[in-house]
Amino acid sequence: MKGVNFGIDEIRLSLHILGAVVWLGGQVLMGALVPVLRGISDEAPRKAAARFGQVAWPFFGLAVVTGIWNMVAVSDTTSGYNAVLGIKMLLVLASGGAAFVHQSTTKPAIKGATGGIALITALLALVMGSVLGH
Repeated sequence: MKGVNFGIDEIRLSLHILGAVVWLGGQVLMGALVPVLRGISDEAPRKAAARFGQVAWPFFGLAVVTGIWNMVAVSDTTSGYNAVLGIKMLLVLASGGAAFVHQSTTKPAIKGATGGIALITALLALVMGSVLGH
């Protein structure tokens, strides 16, 4: 295709988006499935969440690694870009930290709060990523 370039930059960005899609999309899907899974059995949500974690954490890692790769690859930035990037990095850290606490606790109130925090901060990180892409 004339005028279309496909190289390492596109691969890096595609891998980053893939990591974010699985991490965030999986959280949205799990949130939607929990009520249905509870109707099946008390154990079903826990089993589904454990399986989700096996898939989601490697993709979270992919998003972090490619995010660092993106930071190294982008050299011409403004102070505004760097500020948005800093906010995004804090949101990613908050999402991962909240998800870790969510999967590590057995207390329903903490599980609910940290699940919500993980989702909201992942959504906000996505928004910050979209801002950086412009």
